[in-house]
Amino acid sequence: MQSLIENILYDFSYWSLSALSFGYFMVLYFGVGALFLFACKRLERVKLLHKIELKPVEKKQTTFEIAHSIKSILIFGFSVIPVIYLVRTDLIVLLPNTWLNIMLGIVLLTLWNEVHFFVVHRLMHFNFFMRHIHFIHHKSRIPTIYSVYSFHWFEAFLLSTVPLTILPFIPFSIVAVFIYPLASILLNFAGHCNYRFGEGKEDHWLNFGTAHNTHHTKGRKNYGFALNFLDKLFSGMNK
Repeated sequence: MQSLIENILYDFSYWSLSALSFGYFMVLYFGVGALFLFACKRLERVKLLHKIELKPVEKKQTTFEIAHSIKSILIFGFSVIPVIYLVRTDLIVLLPNTWLNIMLGIVLLTLWNEVHFFVVHRLMHFNFFMRHIHFIHHKSRIPTIYSVYSFHWFEAFLLSTVPLTILPFIPFSIVAVFIYPLASILLNFAGHCNYRFGEGKEDHWLNFGTAHNTHHTKGRKNYGFALNFLDKLFSGMNK
């Protein structure tokens, strides 16, 4: 396993690794997304999940979301190039792929993504960026699983820098880095699927995605990704 990973990291061309990354994100977006939506609908039938916004989503919104998401995924695919370059030049140190390193890596990347996303998202709500860039994501007034990557190309580029802004400074298991997008998109689906646990109880401990759904509807507050600790810490900015 270790030797296979090393062969891929050091022997594959940058174009091949970008193509693999693009394919990986496509599988996450369309494949895992379809499974997530199927699970949501099944849980809705047994009344464990409840729709937040009952108004149906128009087909043109979904088409718009998918088109912009594919552009974002293309950018995510290219974002692997600087990371691989830094690995090959030993500017990024990789840890052994033990279970402990993998789990700690995923947790740390999740927490770092909260900080990174909050900063980028808050920046996107300044007037200039909102008018020219972030409005693309807010076209999804009622969010869906297909709106998770529906960004302007510049916002997608900023969001793609999560690994690049931490890997040169803290060593990680490469398997943790590979698995993290799966953990991230599951949280992203939860924040965009337009479902919540319980009968409208927004403060339910499982409703960590409800805040972002509300953000899409109202266009303000709730700038965090899956957690809300930074929103509470910087509550004065939540306007």
